[in-house]
Amino acid sequence: MSLSSLKRFLPVAPPRQVVLLSDALFFVRSVPVTEGATAGEVAAQAELAVEALAPFPIAQLYYGHHWLPGSVHALVYAAYRKRFTSDEVELWVDAEAVLPSFVTVLNKADAPKPASVLIVPGAAGFTGLYFSDASGVPTQVRVEPLAAEATDDERTAARAALLAAFPEKYYIVEAGAEPQFDPASPQGEFVFRAGELETHFEASDIAPLDVRDKGELAARRRAHARDVILWRTFLGGIAAIGLAALLEVALVGTSIWQKQRLALEVRQKPVVESIMTSQTLATRIEELSTKRLLPFEMLALVNTVRPPAIQFIRTVTNGLHTLEVEAQTQSSGDIDVFRSALNRLEGCEKAEVLDPRSRDGLSTFRLVVTFKPEALAAPVEESPPSSPPPAAPAPVPAEPQPAQPKPEAQT
Repeated sequence: MSLSSLKRFLPVAPPRQVVLLSDALFFVRSVPVTEGATAGEVAAQAELAVEALAPFPIAQLYYGHHWLPGSVHALVYAAYRKRFTSDEVELWVDAEAVLPSFVTVLNKADAPKPASVLIVPGAAGFTGLYFSDASGVPTQVRVEPLAAEATDDERTAARAALLAAFPEKYYIVEAGAEPQFDPASPQGEFVFRAGELETHFEASDIAPLDVRDKGELAARRRAHARDVILWRTFLGGIAAIGLAALLEVALVGTSIWQKQRLALEVRQKPVVESIMTSQTLATRIEELSTKRLLPFEMLALVNTVRPPAIQFIRTVTNGLHTLEVEAQTQSSGDIDVFRSALNRLEGCEKAEVLDPRSRDGLSTFRLVVTFKPEALAAPVEESPPSSPPPAAPAPVPAEPQPAQPKPEAQT
């Protein structure tokens, strides 16, 4: 199913509706306003002017006003409510605006020249708007009524009578047809066409022109603002749900990929372990075949600084450059002296004493000596032993004592 076919099942917004009333139903006046006044102040002054000019209380009138920033006068208009039937008023409920026809041609973007007359035809006659200045706000509005079955001569005479009512005119603008609202206007914008004449209004421009009850209009605006907030909240919730669903799909896809990756790792693990074992064995064989273990050279280097009281019980090599010795002594102070002397040797990288123990006056410990690779490359020259502390016993003969076990080298 294509996207165009799916659109048939979506709800269609109702067409936009604007009600245009006959100009003959309104009395129109130009009233002065305070120079530099704001739109709110002009609205209050226009309401006071309507209340002062109308023969009826303002609660019995449908009224509105037209004003542009910078103008020193405003155009107010009003109609008696009883001139409209209840059926007509019921049609206003769903309308976005209810306006006299003549206000739809007042284009704020292109104000007529001073001393210009704008003639607007209608079903009930001609409406003329006279502009005495360049502010874009008419100073006079007159309606010349005509019967619906009027002839062309009668219409020509009515137009001439309308023009004769204005003081001076050197520029005349005529709308080619009766103003009509364009239902295809962009949302939040109102487009009207009268023949070739086209005008655009924003929602903020239409509000003061609307003739309906101002309290009802304020309630409608509040309800509209609330509906917009609720609609945007609903759209935000839908977007959040969609995002959550997208993330859930991404998590499911990631978990499937992770399971496949772990399964591949399990299948490849024996192969990798076999390769690593072969590599380790090859490296070990290469070391044994190309590098020579020198346990006696290590032992000779250690013996250069060994105090006489320390006896080696067992020696083991660990790698090519590490020697582990198990030793004992009756003088526990010689242990630290021995370790310090080893660390000072030029060919010794590090010497550590591990597991020192004492029992019945005999101290045992494990000595781990790491040599530098270059220290074992050349023949070792014995250096004189470091001077023992004053309390050290006399040196022993070079030959091993009968009770001392022979050192054994293990790889």
